[in-house]
Amino acid sequence: MAVEVVMPKFGLTMNDGILKRFLKQPGDAVMEGEPLFEVETEKVLNEVPSPASGVLVNFLFREEDTVDCGVVLAVIAEPGEDIEALRAKYRAPALAKTDGAAAAVPSAAATARAASAAPQGRRAITPIARKRAEELGVDLSAVEGTGPGGRVTREDVERAAQARDGKGAAAQPAPGAADSIPLKGMRKTIADRMMRSLHGSAQLTISTEADVSAAVDLRGHLGRAAEFTYTDLMIHAVARALRRHPRLNSAIEDGAIRLRGEINIGIAVALEEGLIVPVIRAADRKTLSEIAVETRDLGVRAREGKLRLQDVEGGTFTITNLGTYGIDAFTPIINHGETAILGLGRIVERPAIYRGEVARRSMMTLSLTFDHRIVDGAPAAAFLQTVIETFNYGER
Repeated sequence: MAVEVVMPKFGLTMNDGILKRFLKQPGDAVMEGEPLFEVETEKVLNEVPSPASGVLVNFLFREEDTVDCGVVLAVIAEPGEDIEALRAKYRAPALAKTDGAAAAVPSAAATARAASAAPQGRRAITPIARKRAEELGVDLSAVEGTGPGGRVTREDVERAAQARDGKGAAAQPAPGAADSIPLKGMRKTIADRMMRSLHGSAQLTISTEADVSAAVDLRGHLGRAAEFTYTDLMIHAVARALRRHPRLNSAIEDGAIRLRGEINIGIAVALEEGLIVPVIRAADRKTLSEIAVETRDLGVRAREGKLRLQDVEGGTFTITNLGTYGIDAFTPIINHGETAILGLGRIVERPAIYRGEVARRSMMTLSLTFDHRIVDGAPAAAFLQTVIETFNYGER
């Protein structure tokens, strides 16, 4: 009996996904568990395995179509079935959510593109590189990847475009020309989630300038042996502060404030195409060294497009750092489903009163946005104080 392949649901918040790339073509033999196509969700790019062995009859949507979870998007014929009869039966295309118009079986050109993108042993291509190749009209099969493991990056695509055009820079819009950038994919997801967060909670931001000289001195004293960043140190401090202030590690569910059983710290990572928040699970039970190793790994895999769904789910509190961009203070927006987010500014040396005298001290501005429905200003300020103390002097 033919097997209908539906758009899977990765997590409770997923309603639809973007069909990014076919890894098999109609008429191909497929094995159960073998990658069949790629889906871009609100968080990551996922490979979807075939649910059965047989022959792929067809796809009912085009690449880049948005498909609701549970909708049939492909059909697999089991051994002995009449493929032509199935192809006729499933000829009527489903409706793509992108434009409400009927989506046909992929064109020969789309099939050729997908086939060339996956010669024997699929090539690794970052999502932004694939998007840039479409914008510049670059054939990815002819691009040499210079990323880890031969992965094709945005820079590889732009170099290929420059070489093709014989110019020193990739093609740019004419001066004064109006550009239109579709609000879709990760950018649309970020927009939707931020608006949902703002409209669904009572957000308030408090800021303080903290003397973090002790933390700076500690890292300076360790020198090259300091394999952790200030962000790592802050994750370590926040996770322990949340033990003493559990309201900041909660959420409103079914009309009640639910305290989370685990302390899972999300770290905002900027990508070329948007923002993603990988999660350090059980951060309060990990050493500073363990946190440093994990954040480095997650950051690298985030920028290479290699994060798995489990890497970005389950966060209970988020930290975002704009200090590396020279920012002092800002008003971060709470990650939907959480109670608070902590924004880190840059660390700068300033004259300050220390032990009754003017001294040169390392100062950093911390900005805490919290849901006022769950936490009031005084408890939020007390949490911020605990974070600063722990950041400087360790767990007490």
